[in-house]
Amino acid sequence: MAGVMIKDLNILGGRPVFRGTRVPFKVLIDYLEGGDTLDQFLEQYPSVNRELATTAIEEARQSLVAQLK
Repeated sequence: MAGVMIKDLNILGGRPVFRGTRVPFKVLIDYLEGGDTLDQFLEQYPSVNRELATTAIEEARQSLVAQLK
């Protein structure tokens, strides 16, 4: 599942969101940084499923690793 995050100026001013939702990817990162679990995030944002969230994290990781090379 590629491209699970999108940026569209018409959706939340272009902030990256999970495809098919209006949930910003940053919210997931904020949850995890705050010590919450992925399950807690998913309970609060049922429009984001586990596969979408884990794939988004993997895409972000790959992007960061590519920038470091």
